[in-house]
Amino acid sequence: MEHKIKMIGLDLDGTLLTDKKELTARTKAVISRTLSQGIVVLVATGRPWMGIPEELRNFPGMRYALTSNGARVIDTQENRVIEEHLLSPRLALKVLETCGKYDTLQEVYFDGQGYAPADKMASVERYHRNPSMCEYMRNTRIPVDNIAELVKEENRGLDKVQALFADMGERTQAWTELREVGGLELVGSLKYNIEINAAGVNKGTGLVNLGKMLRIKRGEIMAFGDGDNDIVMLKEVGIGVAMANAEAKVKEAADYITMSNEEDGVAEAIEKMVLRV
Repeated sequence: MEHKIKMIGLDLDGTLLTDKKELTARTKAVISRTLSQGIVVLVATGRPWMGIPEELRNFPGMRYALTSNGARVIDTQENRVIEEHLLSPRLALKVLETCGKYDTLQEVYFDGQGYAPADKMASVERYHRNPSMCEYMRNTRIPVDNIAELVKEENRGLDKVQALFADMGERTQAWTELREVGGLELVGSLKYNIEINAAGVNKGTGLVNLGKMLRIKRGEIMAFGDGDNDIVMLKEVGIGVAMANAEAKVKEAADYITMSNEEDGVAEAIEKMVLRV
């Protein structure tokens, strides 16, 4: 089947990046070749802007970035936010209060920057299972004494709240409570987290809206993902590609399943379906 793809959205963790949070030489080469053909390539991630690896933030030809699950879409060339859907401080405080009843490491994102409690960051290994994710957190979050107080002081919309749980039973309880709050979008790209955005915010809507701005049709968009926060995106676009390491429900939402993130699955699918290598 022929597909004329004009835009490709790439999830990061478990998709574009290896388990060590690295971008392989092959994948970089394929992205560069794709961009050289006039195809828009962008990251579509739950991470805040400052949590995206520097080599991707400065990747030649990669102009756009969809961050915080679609809460903030950025034009890096013009250094401006072209779309944002923020969580109110009132709801953010309710989320922090709810998750704060449990053993969690909570963080908030303002203007593309993540903030986390200094005391919980000191024991980040309790909440993140992957050593590479622990290192990522240490390198990209600004430690503060109290994130609830930060939200009160800022008193403005924020990109996202995330809670990492030490106990999965507590995660289930917190999820149930948060669903009753209203006005929230809940996903869990990791088996031990809850990501909280304003209602209606997701990668799929963000990617399709960017396509409209660029006069790219839904059917001309391809997207890659592996986690819960990628499901809507894979369903919304013309070709949704799940990684071999993706959760079963993500694979069910996809049109195509490629190799794993440890096997250059993104590069493999782009070469086969877009570049025709």
